[in-house]
Amino acid sequence: MSVFTGASETLRLSGIDDDINTSGRYQAVKPRILAMDRANGADEIRRLRASPDVIMGSVAAVTETGSLVIASGSGSQLPAYAGGAAHAIWIVGAQKVVPDLNAALRRVEDHCLPLESARAQEVYGWPSAINRLLVLNAEPHPGRGTVLLLREAIGF
Repeated sequence: MSVFTGASETLRLSGIDDDINTSGRYQAVKPRILAMDRANGADEIRRLRASPDVIMGSVAAVTETGSLVIASGSGSQLPAYAGGAAHAIWIVGAQKVVPDLNAALRRVEDHCLPLESARAQEVYGWPSAINRLLVLNAEPHPGRGTVLLLREAIGF
């Protein structure tokens, strides 16, 4: 079973990202992608990211009515989140729960983007941007998506 971890401070801080990608217990997609030649393997990289068996990540916000809001600079995880993966698991810190979609979008712009931009600047040498935005309102395939809402604040 292939597992792809989307870029997520929540997964990194919790240790889940490291466990999935370095323990050897999973068919981790990320290490495989990182080892591939970007120029010659671009199509295969895109396919691996878009349709793993399981995608794990987090979200920028969850509304009280259950909508998930995901912002991305590259969009690499969005196809899998939107339905390309057989199963999606989102680990979400309690601080990400907001009343409605307007509050979720404000959270993305005012809170998440500055933090992610600073992280990206340090790691990649350039700031982040909200180039792609995905809102998931419901899951048409029962059992495909799981949200694990933590009682603690973790991630952005």
